[in-house]
Amino acid sequence: MKYKMLVLDMDDTLLNDDHKISNENKVMLAKAKEKGVLVILASGRPTPAMIEYAKELGLQDSYMISYNGAVITNLKENKIIFEQTLTQDQIHELYDYSVKHKTHIITYLNGAVVSETSSEYINVELTITGLQHNKVADFKAAVQSSAVKCILLEDPSYLKTVEEHLKAAMPHLSVCMSKPFFLEVAQNGIDKGASVKFLADKLNILQSEVIAVGNAGNDLSMIEYAGLGVWVDNVDAHLRDKANAVVASNNNHGVAEVVSRFILN
Repeated sequence: MKYKMLVLDMDDTLLNDDHKISNENKVMLAKAKEKGVLVILASGRPTPAMIEYAKELGLQDSYMISYNGAVITNLKENKIIFEQTLTQDQIHELYDYSVKHKTHIITYLNGAVVSETSSEYINVELTITGLQHNKVADFKAAVQSSAVKCILLEDPSYLKTVEEHLKAAMPHLSVCMSKPFFLEVAQNGIDKGASVKFLADKLNILQSEVIAVGNAGNDLSMIEYAGLGVWVDNVDAHLRDKANAVVASNNNHGVAEVVSRFILN
């Protein structure tokens, strides 16, 4: 099969645990590009926290999916070609839910992470994204507009129970885990799979010509959409059987293995 699009999750997939792209992955992705394959980064990260990685891989002429599918950017033209946000009312509803269920909540406004609280889990997001933390006294007063997504954050064992409850309580929203302590919430119908389909359709690329690689619950929609869905070996255990293939872990250049096995062969 000749694949035309390779869609890559970033954290815990393309990036190792030090948030770096290994040389092995870089070399093989360059070879994929030489074969004419369009390489797409697809992350829960905000757009600004992805740009430098795209530049590192020479993807300035490509597209990028950020905020778990809520935004698609044409990098060549530096233009957003798709964006879907949560309404102010939905964000306030999520805030009330987070207070009732005793989780932290963040959103993104004006290039900063906004929250009322601090926590070790919020610090992880600040470290990953490099964004400023706008800690406010009143979350609802601070959020007077739409925003692309919210994240509820808490201890993984507790947050898993919150995930199931939130999905039942708010079926009109898109809810998924990106890390065991990150419960991501976006507008209904927004996920990586839907945005990969949008982009493939726009570029006249068939579903069967798409490879998607990921490791977590927020990647499942694109793994299921792609003609070839691939997990890295550090995939969440309960998801392991839901892809077509499993490759080496994020720390062992799993993305390079995908290119070697499925694109260069």
